[in-house]
Amino acid sequence: MPRYKLLLEYDGGDFVGWQRTDTGPSIQGALEEAVFAFCGEKLDVTGAGRTDSGVHAAGQVAHVDLPKAYRADTVRDAINAHLYPKPIAILHAEEVADDFHARFSAIGRTYLYRLADRRPPLTLTRGQVWRIPQSLDIDAMHEAAQLLCGEHDFTTFRDAQCQAKSPIKTLDVLDVSRAAGEVHVWAQARSFLHRQVRSLVGTLAEVGRGKWQVRDARRALEARDRAACGPVAPPDGLCLMRVEY
Repeated sequence: MPRYKLLLEYDGGDFVGWQRTDTGPSIQGALEEAVFAFCGEKLDVTGAGRTDSGVHAAGQVAHVDLPKAYRADTVRDAINAHLYPKPIAILHAEEVADDFHARFSAIGRTYLYRLADRRPPLTLTRGQVWRIPQSLDIDAMHEAAQLLCGEHDFTTFRDAQCQAKSPIKTLDVLDVSRAAGEVHVWAQARSFLHRQVRSLVGTLAEVGRGKWQVRDARRALEARDRAACGPVAPPDGLCLMRVEY
């Protein structure tokens, strides 16, 4: 069975997350239904990352083994036709080697978290950005972010339901900057713990508001205690931007 690599984007607002579940509509479930409508077989679609409920993607990657070979553009267009009008689209499809695995072959993942520090409500970006109705000190946020980079025990920033075998991860990039009238937090690592990025952003937001000092972010990390984490940022602002292989 030929294997196809799929590059996806989606708006996660109406979904319970990537993973197939009985509790509501999922990205994986919608893709598998579309694949079945295309080729007539129930097949597993495997993703590079299990994005949470409400989290978006501009560069999610998945793979699927189809019963026979098709042109790559046929795979893309046919599955997209069956996905419509759900807010999920395959941007690119290509046949890959049998040993390619969307999750286990990945060597890096990059997330972007978008915030808007403004008093007026959001209109054009509602559901895509976390609005904080006060000005954020992004210099302090960035300084605190640098204290969290590197290899650490991220127990503080790990969801209680996380299934990872170890809380130790290497955070390669955690940058805070202003762009297009928003505050952007970029996070890059080989892999992340469950809700790690949202936990980090929530803590950095406390620094930006002046509720925490820069050094408090490091103290939270060193506590290795979930109770030391700041409020977890909502899913709206988080987007999986790319997966590297």
